[in-house]
Amino acid sequence: MVAKEISFVPSDVSGKTVSTLEEITKKEPQKSLVAPLPKSAGRNFSGKITTYHRGGAHKRLYRIIDFKRDKIGTPARVVSIEYDPNRKAKIALLQYADGEKRYIIAPLGLRVNEVVMAGPEAEIRPGNALPLKNIPVGSLIHNIELFPGKGGQICRTAGAGAQVLAKEEAYAQVKLPSGEIRRFRLECMAVIGQVGNVDNKNISLGKAGRSRWLGIRPHVRGTAMNPVDHPHGGGKGKSKGGNIPSTPWGMPTRGYKTRRKKPSDKLIVKRRK
Repeated sequence: MVAKEISFVPSDVSGKTVSTLEEITKKEPQKSLVAPLPKSAGRNFSGKITTYHRGGAHKRLYRIIDFKRDKIGTPARVVSIEYDPNRKAKIALLQYADGEKRYIIAPLGLRVNEVVMAGPEAEIRPGNALPLKNIPVGSLIHNIELFPGKGGQICRTAGAGAQVLAKEEAYAQVKLPSGEIRRFRLECMAVIGQVGNVDNKNISLGKAGRSRWLGIRPHVRGTAMNPVDHPHGGGKGKSKGGNIPSTPWGMPTRGYKTRRKKPSDKLIVKRRK
């Protein structure tokens, strides 16, 4: 089935664009699948800021998403396609044959009343979840597990899609959206298809206030600070204080390698750069 392209319409003279939300079929979330979402403003358990430029944002509820897809062999009907304020992708509400309801990330082309299933015997169709050993080479996949049974952690944002390149011994080689080629165990589950809402990347926020609605606070340039606050601060005129591009703590940026040696290095066949 060919998915209908999502169009964007300008909302005012600021250049802001918004999604038409044509694929949304239900406005209110399933009450049994939502949970409170307290705000952290980028702070950890001790109150220290660990993620900068975060705070505010509109109040929202968390939608409980089934990333594991561990209901094997039970068909489920797509009840609705819904908006999720916590992610760029849309979500689909499934109702299984035994009456249980779960949310999944909506792949491109999934429609209401279609039937999806998880397990080795599932068909190769968008929305079905299978182990990598049962997915043909060349297929587009998303929501990929790093460890069998842990749940999907890779390729979950809007428009994301990875491709199965090859299978050898106990591993499958998968090309990720970044261009990196990585090996995954054949027992890891993945969902067929590309994540929907592909045109999300074309949305223009248009004004500062819309960033604040999303919880994004202003980002002050280092060159606008004093020397005590940033390596780029101070100096006469526009300058970087005689320093190379650095973080606020003096760590070089732009090409300086900071990744430590990790056990997962042996699983990376080709780096993204």
